[in-house]
Amino acid sequence: MEIIKYFNEWAKAEIIASFYFMFIGLLYALGSFCLWKIGEAPLSRALIIPLLVSGILLLGAGVGFYVSNKTKLNNFEMDYKSDPEKVINAELERTSSTIKTYENVALKIFPIIIIITALIASFTSNVNVKAIGIAIIAFFLVLVLLDSQALKRMQIYNRQLNVMQVDLK
Repeated sequence: MEIIKYFNEWAKAEIIASFYFMFIGLLYALGSFCLWKIGEAPLSRALIIPLLVSGILLLGAGVGFYVSNKTKLNNFEMDYKSDPEKVINAELERTSSTIKTYENVALKIFPIIIIITALIASFTSNVNVKAIGIAIIAFFLVLVLLDSQALKRMQIYNRQLNVMQVDLK
């Protein structure tokens, strides 16, 4: 039954992280609104739409993560009680896959996107390109920061699952 405790800790932390996505998404949308109302510089005006899109994407991701993890949290204990070995094996497979994805995407590809976008935005005089670049960088920085923390939580949870799997055998 200790696995239920570990799962609940992991899922609750993920739910809290989903609120960070939603909060930052709302901040981006609010920033976009403020730029729309008071921004006068060309770059400020150009940032309105890209920042709003980034905010909506982060808000949507946060809502999706919340619903997904809340559903898992509500069903896990019942599923575990019906077939512990099946649940642990499925969770091990899911966490291992997710860890690989985080390591490859969030820690390698996203930083490359940030660097390339920063270089493009730095060497252009087009304010629309700069604004899109700034929004992309801000969006992916949030993803890198939050996903790196999610990766650490997932690695800890995966280690606990491995211990539980050995204990079941």
